[in-house]
Order: sequence, then structure tokens, then C-alpha cells
Amino acid sequence: MFFHGLDSILNNRAEATLLQIYKDTLESPIYEEQEKQRKNMLIIPAIDLKDGQCVRLRQGRMEDDTVFSDDPVNMAGRWVDAGARRLHIVDLNGAFEGRPVNEQVIRDIASVYPDLPIQLGGGIRDAATAEAYIEAGVDYVIIGTMAVREPKFVKALCRAIPGHVYVGLDAKNGMVAVDGWAKDSGIDITELARQFEDEGIEGIIYTDISRDGMMQGVNAEATARLAEALTVPVVASGGITTLADIERLLEHEATGINAAIIGRALYEGSLDLAECQQLADPPDRAGK
Repeated sequence: MFFHGLDSILNNRAEATLLQIYKDTLESPIYEEQEKQRKNMLIIPAIDLKDGQCVRLRQGRMEDDTVFSDDPVNMAGRWVDAGARRLHIVDLNGAFEGRPVNEQVIRDIASVYPDLPIQLGGGIRDAATAEAYIEAGVDYVIIGTMAVREPKFVKALCRAIPGHVYVGLDAKNGMVAVDGWAKDSGIDITELARQFEDEGIEGIIYTDISRDGMMQGVNAEATARLAEALTVPVVASGGITTLADIERLLEHEATGINAAIIGRALYEGSLDLAECQQLADPPDRAGK
């Protein structure tokens, strides 16, 4: 009985000591300074368009889709009401067909919500299409397939519409996929991404195809490795399912990860957009 009581006392003291260490860490000037220096990580809800509807695919397979709304404009409004600071839109039909297909829906969203920054990918294969979207109110165009097939196109587009271009690289096992993820290019993602660092892009949007839509967690390590290898920001996409996934990305924020795109987890309710953004915000902006 004596030893049992002694063990209990020691355990309580150990817990108290650990708690005090934790409190001291949070209150330390070094920790406070690190928190102040933390940059804002943007949380971006995704709207994927297929046949005019808002859907989510599993691993990029067009035949494996879930329809979440037949009114994408209303869905955009839902994210605006939830506090979205930017919207990620993909024209899935356009990505597979190589031309804009859901253009009118995209124009409608930009028109109804002119103050909501929009980044758009899918079917943008020439400068005229990119420029038309920017004129319609889209803030950023995402170049994917053309970045792989004709890297010089990215440089030319950055000169034509400076400050409006992202490169979207979607990969599986480190290799870039094209044509709406239907084909494996056989090109290493890091080697390709490095080609665009000095071209004037806003950043790289990196999607891990094996995680996308699968609710299996983000590949934070692969995203961080890519970010560490580059001098431009990296936006994480694919598999973000819980707040723990966002915390893992925040742990790697210093590598250059500055945003995260979330899809299915928001639609199915396992994540709340406002709660995600609050977690990702530095202390001086949280709740704003």
C-alpha cells in the first residue's frame, strides 16, 4: 500500500512538472517571438466542376465522382459565408478535353462574388483563354498540362499577365501526371518545378494524386521536400482530412508552404472552414 501511494504521488508530481514545462514554454519570449513571426497559411476551399455541377473525384478518376451540388454559384456563396479568403476552382471537363467547358459557371461565380479572389485551373492551354478568364474576374490561372508539355509557355504567360500565374503540378510517386491526371509524364516533379522558379510565377500548387479525395491524410513530408527545394511558395493539396493534417503542414511552414486546398473534407463535414483558418492564422490575426 505504501509503494502504491508513493507511485501515485510521483506520477502526480511528474504530470505537474510536465504541465509547468509546457506553460513555461508557451510563456517564453522565444516561443512568443516565433509565433509572431509565423506567416499566415491560407486555407482555400475547392470547387471542382463537372458537367456544370460541383463534384469531388477520388484520385482524379472522372468515373468515380460524388456530386455535392448542382448549383456551384450557391456553393461558392457557402464558402464566402464561412469566411473564405480565396476559392480554388477546377474545370474538370476542361482538364480532360483541353479547352474551357464550364466557363459560364466560372464567370457567374466571379461576377456574383467580385471581392472573392479566385484561382482557376483546367483546360487553360493558350494565352487567350488565360487572359479572358483574368478579364472575367479570375485572379489567378493555374497552368498544368502546358507547363509539362511546353514549359516556355509559362514564361510567356507570366510576361503577358504578370502576377496572375500559378503552376499546378499533380504527381503520384513523385512523377507528374497530365491531361486531368489521366497520363503519367514520367517527369520528376522537383526537376520540373525548378524550371519555373525564375519565370515570375506566384507559386506551385502541388497535389498528391494518391491522397486526393481519399480522406487518408495529407502527404506533408513530400510537400515539404518540394517546398524546401524551391524558392517560390508551395500550395498543398490532396488528402487534407483533419485539423491534425493542417497542424502537420504548419510544422513545415518554414519550408515555403503558404496555403492548403481542402475539398471533400469540407463537403462531408469532417472539417469546418472557419476552424481550419483560425488554426492556420498567426495569433495576431486569429479570429479576424
